[in-house]
Amino acid sequence: MVTCKISWKSVLPNCFNPKVDTINVLPSEAKVIQISKQINSDHHNRLAISDLSTDSRSVFISLDDLSSNAIIGSNLHVFTHDELKLITSNFSSANFLGKGGFGPVHKGFIDDKIKPGLDAQPVAVKLLDLDGNQGHQEWLTEVVFLGQLRHPHLVKLIGYCWEDEQRLLVYEYMTRGNLEDQLFSRYASCLPWSTRIKIMVGAAKGLAFLHGEEKPVIYRDFKSSNILLDSDYRAKLSDFGLAKDGPEGDDTHVSTRVMGTHGYAAPEYIMTGHLTSKSDVYSFGVVLLELITGRRAMDKKRPVKERILVDWARPMLRDSYKLDRIMDPRLEGQYSTQGAKKVAALAYQCLSHQPRCRPTMSNVVKALEPILDLKDIPIGPFVYVVPSAKCDKEMEFGALNTKVDGENKANVREEKRDAGENREDRNTRQRKVGHRHKHRLKTDIAVHSDTQLYHKT
Repeated sequence: MVTCKISWKSVLPNCFNPKVDTINVLPSEAKVIQISKQINSDHHNRLAISDLSTDSRSVFISLDDLSSNAIIGSNLHVFTHDELKLITSNFSSANFLGKGGFGPVHKGFIDDKIKPGLDAQPVAVKLLDLDGNQGHQEWLTEVVFLGQLRHPHLVKLIGYCWEDEQRLLVYEYMTRGNLEDQLFSRYASCLPWSTRIKIMVGAAKGLAFLHGEEKPVIYRDFKSSNILLDSDYRAKLSDFGLAKDGPEGDDTHVSTRVMGTHGYAAPEYIMTGHLTSKSDVYSFGVVLLELITGRRAMDKKRPVKERILVDWARPMLRDSYKLDRIMDPRLEGQYSTQGAKKVAALAYQCLSHQPRCRPTMSNVVKALEPILDLKDIPIGPFVYVVPSAKCDKEMEFGALNTKVDGENKANVREEKRDAGENREDRNTRQRKVGHRHKHRLKTDIAVHSDTQLYHKT
């Protein structure tokens, strides 16, 4: 990628005003990006992609510009490729976490010995796939956005690596991976209803924060695989490579080439390339459907009419009788009936074909939060009781009585079967088997029955 230096005085004139304190740039060996006091005093003064280039599709910045000037408003550490090889054990397969559109992700561990000033912590290192669908532009977009934006429901970018053709990103490590794996992996346990709502409230807050910025951000690739979960199932949005600055002033939309994931993208965006915050709201509604039904947004293994989740499920969202048919069967009825109706109604609004009819993300948060407090979730079935010593003794005698009753019933069936025989043959047969019941069964034999676990003591 050919790069060219640009004059930051022409881009950020206020940052180069002689009356303002100069930018504090640390020595190159520390390689920490800092913002000037002027920008720190106002967090709304975010540098947009459009501030860096008049071409909305490409941004040209040299490594020196990125690492030594006030491009982003929070501290990011610059790693060498050798350092990242060290913390990931040379990108060992044992540390492999997964692969997305950007490239493979590996787990690593950093401390202040590798990078002074950093707390010891696990990290996720994302390596750009040079043969993949994304490239330097998406990598740089992620650095610019996540380098400035900080929120409890956005994944934290710790640093990056730009070395020759290598492009890597270093994030905080999210213990429970992404929502897609939690929902659809055959090895994952079923997510409880309350946990699903908690996740969606967090994701909604993340989107609402992006849309509410003075310079709004359109996420553009909201989907279950981009929602990461920490140990407490707190949701954080990740992968900002396709994010765009939203319209400002009198503009109603941003015109851009269509990118994203089929099944999640809003229909008007696919048709026209017009991008608005309501495009994200539509994608949010698709993920709500995934949580309700336990089905993927696109599933070619299903019957033709059920392959596109929105087309199949949306018509049933307003019918309470049909809603029960599309609820995730793995929940086994363990969900709030009232909550399910409210979530279904919200999803129906988010998936409206008319963007103006969709709610804002701030209103989505207000609609979801009260659902967390609903208590009409049925109590699960009784599964197992550890029997006491008294219960053990009752089980023995109960099981023995059951066995004796079984023998008596067998005799009755045997008599009916022999009813057609003559009297002499029947008497002979009874003499042969009658000795079985001349002696009572011994009561010191321990015979256990599962049914006795449910007897009251």
